[in-house]
Amino acid sequence: MLRIGLLTSGGDCQALNATMRGIVKTIYRNAKEPVEVYGFEDGYQGLIYERFRLMDNRDFSGLLTVGGTILGTSRTPFKLLDTPESDGINKVEAMKHTYAKLKLDCLFMLGGNGSTKTANRLSEEGLNVIALPKTIDNDTWGTDLTFGFASSVEVATRCIDEIHTTANSHGRVFVIEIMGHKVGWIPLYAGVAGGADVILIPEIPYDMDNVCRVIEERDKAGSRFTIVVVAEGAISKEEAALSKKEYKKLVAARTSPSIAYDIAAEIDRRTGREIRVAIPGHTQRGGDPDAQDRIFATQCGVEAALGCLEGEFGFMVAQRKGKMCRVPLKEVAGKLKLVDPKSDLVREARALGISFGDE
Repeated sequence: MLRIGLLTSGGDCQALNATMRGIVKTIYRNAKEPVEVYGFEDGYQGLIYERFRLMDNRDFSGLLTVGGTILGTSRTPFKLLDTPESDGINKVEAMKHTYAKLKLDCLFMLGGNGSTKTANRLSEEGLNVIALPKTIDNDTWGTDLTFGFASSVEVATRCIDEIHTTANSHGRVFVIEIMGHKVGWIPLYAGVAGGADVILIPEIPYDMDNVCRVIEERDKAGSRFTIVVVAEGAISKEEAALSKKEYKKLVAARTSPSIAYDIAAEIDRRTGREIRVAIPGHTQRGGDPDAQDRIFATQCGVEAALGCLEGEFGFMVAQRKGKMCRVPLKEVAGKLKLVDPKSDLVREARALGISFGDE
């Protein structure tokens, strides 16, 4: 009997179900023995508290095009992993106990950076774990792509597209806030795809003088509107010069809803232009996966399942230079993949005239 466990951890995204479908279909088709599948509810919480469902191949039929996760998800912060739950339970020991009780041969974990760190910890504790790179932010180290990213970019791009017509009609400056606390992959890709005039991302600190200069130059050139795409974690050159502690204190003291409102208010103060803020928010995580995500999620699921059947564990499935591969968890855990300010896409965006606010 081959017994496997599945859980989806952290933020949701559009291709979680498609990935689990890939795992389960491959396992059932290629296993040389009977299979039992245990789906843990709400991420690591299900593993901690023994909340699971005994499932089979039929439960994963028809999920390729369905967004979200049929298992539910939640966040179990890695930095609190060794802090007992409110009821005193030891998280790591509880997860090990559930794994042993069900006599699992492998645990498949679909999650992002924090979740992958926990997966690595469980691997170090002796569990057979395989991680799959889920995050709309595309910031997981060791892989060129994560599932959820392409669909999120599609949603964000549609938002920018639809703002263009109202911005042009009213002659307004629109500040559109796109998800990305620590990295700027989604605002960069969606900003280029959506024809933004300014893109502000965490990796390239901006100067408001430069942002306002772009708006004024467009006014003089006869452009009725300006689209400013802002990552949630966009940071000014002044803020970038602060210590980590000072910056956290500054963010904690912020009274506006988000950075987009601060930037909009500053543009208004400096230029006198009519400003509007648009925030697509969690729509960027929602809806059904696009074609690219369906394909990549399926590839990840198949590759993970084949690894399990071959008896290989302690890795994360990845794609590098178009090739699927397996990266040791210890090489991935705790690392963040940032946008390279000198990357081809940034260079090409600058050549088009897109400003990143730094010059």
